[in-house]
Amino acid sequence: MIISRRKLARIKVERIKAGYSAFTDSHEVASYIKKELNNAGIAVFEDATKLGYWFIPQKKVM
Repeated sequence: MIISRRKLARIKVERIKAGYSAFTDSHEVASYIKKELNNAGIAVFEDATKLGYWFIPQKKVM
């Protein structure tokens, strides 16, 4: 099954909106996630490591 990177980013943003953290090892997906979160006005802690990117919601979004 092939899934687009944009769709994967949208799925991860939905998880963040539900109050869960999200991880990606792709710089491209991380960029899409940042853009989606910025457009939605959702505040997250972002932790960029050698292994990938963590996005942790600052508070639960309804």
